[in-house]
Amino acid sequence: MYFDVPLPKNEPIYAYGPGSEEKKALKAALKELFNKEIEIPVIIGGKEIFTGDTGYNVCPHDHQHKLAKYHKAGEKEIKMAVEAACKARRDWENMPYYHRAAIFLKAAELLTTKYRYTMNAATMLCQSKNAFQSEIDSVCELADFWRFNPYYAQQIMQQQPMISPKGDWNTSEYRGLEGFVLAITPFNFTSIAGNLPSSPALMGNTVVWKPASTAVYTGYFIMKILQEAGLPDGVINFVPGSGAQVGDMIMDHPELAGVHFTGSTEVFKHIWKRTSQNLDIYKSYPRVVGETGGKDFIFAHPSCDVRALAVASLRGAFEYQGQKCSAASRAYIPASIYDEWLEHIKEMMPRVKMGDVQDFSNFVNAVIDKNAFKTISGYIDYAKNASDAEIILGGGYDDSKGYFIEPTIIKTTNPKFKTIQEEIFGPVLTIYVYEDKDFEATLELCDTTSPYGLTGSIFARDRAAVQKALVALRHSAGNFYINDKPTGAVVGQQPFGGARASGTNDKAGSALNLYRWTSARAIKENLVPPVNFEYPFLKEE
Repeated sequence: MYFDVPLPKNEPIYAYGPGSEEKKALKAALKELFNKEIEIPVIIGGKEIFTGDTGYNVCPHDHQHKLAKYHKAGEKEIKMAVEAACKARRDWENMPYYHRAAIFLKAAELLTTKYRYTMNAATMLCQSKNAFQSEIDSVCELADFWRFNPYYAQQIMQQQPMISPKGDWNTSEYRGLEGFVLAITPFNFTSIAGNLPSSPALMGNTVVWKPASTAVYTGYFIMKILQEAGLPDGVINFVPGSGAQVGDMIMDHPELAGVHFTGSTEVFKHIWKRTSQNLDIYKSYPRVVGETGGKDFIFAHPSCDVRALAVASLRGAFEYQGQKCSAASRAYIPASIYDEWLEHIKEMMPRVKMGDVQDFSNFVNAVIDKNAFKTISGYIDYAKNASDAEIILGGGYDDSKGYFIEPTIIKTTNPKFKTIQEEIFGPVLTIYVYEDKDFEATLELCDTTSPYGLTGSIFARDRAAVQKALVALRHSAGNFYINDKPTGAVVGQQPFGGARASGTNDKAGSALNLYRWTSARAIKENLVPPVNFEYPFLKEE
C-alpha cells in the first residue's frame, strides 16, 4: 500500500491564561484525579496482572496523598513479558509500516484531544510540574514524538540504492532487530517515557518497558492511550518493578536486541558492562542507546544582554525544580557584568513562588521524592559550610508536607568546586565569576570541568566571541544554544542528546535515533540471470 506521512507541525502549546476554557478544563481534571486513587496492574501481552506486590505513587508536593497503588513485576512476570514480546515480534514486524505508523499517529490525536487535560493533570500531580511545564512535556512533546517519528521513519525507508544496472533491481529493506528491546524510562519527562518504548516499536520491534517507580502513574495513562489507538497485544509490555531486578533479568536473556535508556550515568554504565559481559549468550549484538546526566552551563561574555542572561539563568536553572538533564547548573559570568546580573536576579526571585501544583501562581513545585530531597539538600549544606563558596540566594528546604527546596544560587571562587562539577538534579545554580580578560582561558575551564557533554549556551553580542565559544566548546554540549537558556529542545527543531558521560548522542526526535532500531537488508534481484558460466576473457583471439 502506498503511504505518505506529511511533514508534521509541532503541537500548539496551550497557555492556560486567566479565565480560559483550557484552564477550567485542566483544573477540573486535576480535581478529578486528585480525589481518585487508582490501582495499576502490570500489563503483559495485553493482559492486566495484579501481582500483590505493590507500591504507591504520591504527590511530591503533598507526599501523604496517594494517587495510585501499582503492582510490581517479579521474576515470573518478567519472564512472561519477554515471552510475550518474542511471541508478538514476527506478526508486528510483518505488519506493513503504514499500519504501524497509523497507530502512533492516532495515539497523538487521542492525546491532544480526548486525553489532553487528563495527561497534563496526571503529570502535574505525579511529577509535581506546573501547568506550563507539564503541557510542553506530557502533551506537546509526546504528541510531537508520535507524529514526527513516523515521518522520519518514512524518510529512512525511502532511502534506496541510487543505481540498478540494466538487468538488475537493487532495493533496501529496513527490518526490526532480531529479538526484543528493553526500554527503561525516567520520572522527569512523560514524553520520554512515551518515546523510549514507542520509537523502537514503530520500526518493527517489540518492547519490554520498565517505567520509573515514581512515575508509574503517568506511564499507565500512556499505555492505555496506546492500547486505545490499536497497539497489538505484546508489542509493548508494561512492567513496573525494581530496576535492578527487571533490568538484570532482561539483560541476561539471549533474545535481547537493544536497550533504550534515559536515567543516571551510573545505571547506564552498569547496563553497558552487563551487556558486554553477556555477548557470548546473545543472538546478536544489542544496540545500547542511552541519554544520561548533564552538568549544563551558561557562559556569558561581557558583550551580552545582561537582562536576557538573567532571565535565561532563572528559567534554565529553576524551571521544573532543575530536574531536567538539560537544566543550567553552572554559570560563568564576567566580573564586569556580575553585579548587574545579580540585581536582575534579585529583582525577579521574590516573584518565584513555590508550592502545590494546583495553585497556578506557583512557578516551582516539589522535587520528586525523599531520596532526591536528601541529595539536593546535602549539596546545599556542603556549600553552606564551605570556605570557598557562599549561598547568595535561597538555601532553604522543608519536607514536612512536600519535598520543597528553594531555588538556590551558590557563588564560588573555586572553579572546581563540588557543586560546579557534580550533577545535582535540583534547583541549584553555581556561579563562577571570571575576569573579563580571561574569556578564552575560562572557555577551556568550562570544557574540562565536567565529565558531561549534554547542553550549554553562550550569551554574547560580539559575534567573534560566539564563534570562539562554538569552537572551544564543540564537544562540551550535544545541544548548544546561542543567547538562549540551555533547555527546551523541541522535536523536529533541536534533536536532543549529548556525548561524553551524557550518553550515546543518538538524538531523540530525529531519524538518527530511529536508525538504531532498524537493521537494513540489501536486496538484489537479477531480472535476467546468466545461463552460461563462461566469461568473455576465457575465449582465445
